[in-house]
Amino acid sequence: MFHHKDPLDALNTHLPLKDKLVNAHHVIREKFNFIARIAITLYDPVTRLLKTYIDSSGEDKPLKHYEASLEDAKSLHEILKRGKPRVVNNLVTFEQGKQEHTQRIGRQGYTSSYTMPMFHSGKFVGFLFFNSYETNVFNEKTLKELDIFGHLVSLMVINELTTHKVMSAALKTTSEITHFRDPETGSHLDRMSRYSRIIAQKLAEKYDLDDEYIEHVFMFSPLHDIGKIAIPDTILLKPGPLSDNEREIMNKHTCIGREMIDSIVSNFGLGNMSQIDVLRNIAEFHHEAINGSGYPCGKKGSDIPLEARIVAVADIFDALTSARPYKSAWTNDKAFALLLELAGEKLDIDCVNALIEKRTDVEQIQKQFQEDFYG
Repeated sequence: MFHHKDPLDALNTHLPLKDKLVNAHHVIREKFNFIARIAITLYDPVTRLLKTYIDSSGEDKPLKHYEASLEDAKSLHEILKRGKPRVVNNLVTFEQGKQEHTQRIGRQGYTSSYTMPMFHSGKFVGFLFFNSYETNVFNEKTLKELDIFGHLVSLMVINELTTHKVMSAALKTTSEITHFRDPETGSHLDRMSRYSRIIAQKLAEKYDLDDEYIEHVFMFSPLHDIGKIAIPDTILLKPGPLSDNEREIMNKHTCIGREMIDSIVSNFGLGNMSQIDVLRNIAEFHHEAINGSGYPCGKKGSDIPLEARIVAVADIFDALTSARPYKSAWTNDKAFALLLELAGEKLDIDCVNALIEKRTDVEQIQKQFQEDFYG
């Protein structure tokens, strides 16, 4: 009675989402061996950007580290407008497409595709793609069966994202309580999280970072100072310099933040959440310094997790270029100059250079998320 083996049993385990997608792809290929790639693209409703997230295509990475405005991706925008999946059985019809993503797919050699929009409670989440090197493979009979797998994969991804949202919601609520007391604004978090993302994107090739890691740096970076909720107002809101004893108490917010995250992970049963260590490292180590003079552990150089080095640069740059009741905003040039002075001593030089080289993106973020002291 127990001789049958469930081919999708891996989906019941604590495997990372990427590995689950690869496993699902193997099972799908047993039925439809022409499916060469399954890929997920997520949608950011704030910036209206589509961003590559995970895929099962092994070495085939036609859209690695890619993002585009939904309005610029006209064929995908039409899918969303209709709210229905799209079949293209011969991508030659799209070979004259001007969009970069269309050209990249064509250069990879895919000749047909099936695209499903993903929704959660009526809200658009992203797209699910099935790609093939063969033409005319997505007939009606095939699609009826493939839809079942498509919705299974979609639910798997949404479940993972929902887990992240539960974690983020719990921490964000706490973070918002913190920022009622902290002079930093919500706009600061919007900007520094996006600075973190563009730094990670720029470093992706050198450090072999995948899109899932980059997205998690973006998701988790706003929670870097979560531990400040435990710092007394007399220290957190003090207008002048801190005493040595006060500074020692303030510095404890990194370890407190790590403890809070561990507690929420335990209380909400989120231990199997993908890349949860990225969040832990950001909270605990974003004040470490390359020369070992930082806190809480005095880590040096590459011993400091990359995500913490990224967030440190993003956080400091936005603090410098933001106006506060006690200071004027620095120009980008002045802030970049100081970052370069600190590079190799306090800050990671690769992260500093990555931010400076993405100046156009930095200015666009500053324009979109302008300072707002009232909300």
